[in-house]
Amino acid sequence: MDAQMLQEVAERRKALMNMMGHGAMAIVPAAEQLLRNRDTEFRYRQDSDFFYLSGFAEPESVLCLIPGRPEGEYVLFCRPRDREMEIWNGYRAGLAGAVECYGADQAFLVTELDERLPELMAQCDRLYYALGQRPLFDRRVIGWLNTLRSRSRSGARAPVELLMLEHYLHDLRLFKSPEELKRMRRAAAISVKAHERVMRYCRPGMYEYELEAELMHEFLRSGCQAPAYNSIVGGGERGCILHYVENRHQLQEGELVLVDAGAEFECYAADITRTFPVGRRFTGEQRALYEIVLQAQLEAIAGVLPDRHWNDPHDRAVKVITQGLLEVGLLSGTLDGLLEQQAYKPFFMHRTGHWLGMDVHDVGDYRVDQVWRVLEPGMVLTVEPGLYIAADAPVDARWRGIGIRIEDDVLVLRSGHEVLTQGAPKQIADIEALRQEGA
Repeated sequence: MDAQMLQEVAERRKALMNMMGHGAMAIVPAAEQLLRNRDTEFRYRQDSDFFYLSGFAEPESVLCLIPGRPEGEYVLFCRPRDREMEIWNGYRAGLAGAVECYGADQAFLVTELDERLPELMAQCDRLYYALGQRPLFDRRVIGWLNTLRSRSRSGARAPVELLMLEHYLHDLRLFKSPEELKRMRRAAAISVKAHERVMRYCRPGMYEYELEAELMHEFLRSGCQAPAYNSIVGGGERGCILHYVENRHQLQEGELVLVDAGAEFECYAADITRTFPVGRRFTGEQRALYEIVLQAQLEAIAGVLPDRHWNDPHDRAVKVITQGLLEVGLLSGTLDGLLEQQAYKPFFMHRTGHWLGMDVHDVGDYRVDQVWRVLEPGMVLTVEPGLYIAADAPVDARWRGIGIRIEDDVLVLRSGHEVLTQGAPKQIADIEALRQEGA
């Protein structure tokens, strides 16, 4: 992490501590290292909250923030330098590195947690902690609280309030800084190139996993360690499975293939979905449904504006989709009546988007005081309407097995919006031009 981002991380800690006030303490544990099989582990990825506040990517670490503490407000518990372990598994920052390179005021060995945490907690009236997210660590926190309570006769005191940290921290994460947006634009650009690559590369007779391999090639060669989520490559009726990740089937001429994939660059996610023909061109039915989804998406994106509420893009998309289904004969009745009945739901059953940031389904409330949240500059969301006509849907057979979703990442600006993933082709003419190069 560069110096500019480390400075920003320090400012984030300061902003959170200003919200907490004196007499408070926040505890944030690092992500656990997960076993993949026997004695090998999954590639480590730091907890987003922990990384947001520290930039520190090592496991077995705990971050504490104690506003106003004279000895230092930012305390980091981490592993020691260990030459033998570093030979096997790579460099560790150690206590000195935690202070010198990552800005901790004090650093202690993580093996000292049980001794030092109760002492730090005893200085505070309010404890900020995300209870319920890490059951094993929850037990340790409760144990430290009970330790302090058991010492009450000797003058020790435990915090009297436990507050949910995410309520405060996640509201900070919802608004992206220029440095964060720099990384999100990079993740988006890499993901755009990956989607263009698979549009060119796809051939009838290929397997879904071959397209997934092309996505991974573009992600890794561009400096990403991993995708932001498990890539979806669903051909034909498998495009109607919203979270299909098997990616093992052969792609057939005449089918569409739905590709939902995004890169993660320096812990920031992109999230793009494109749908295109396995062959050179859309069929008539595919084209008709694709145009409905595309118009719904464009209308929804037009609703991503400051001072509009979160649900406005969804309402816009639903209206276009319902009207389109009515026009092609998949629904019958009046538009107002169908909207009131939510008659579109057998074909469009999910929301039109979600927050995007360090997590692909990023943090932040969608409602505030039971009212849809107002969009504000710095928020980033996806816009992803779809149509899914299942293979057994009670409709004319010519429509069955068509799954379409179109998804982009959209930044709210002071006077409009910016589509971060605009470069990924989605107009039918542009897609078919790429398919001529490929199929």
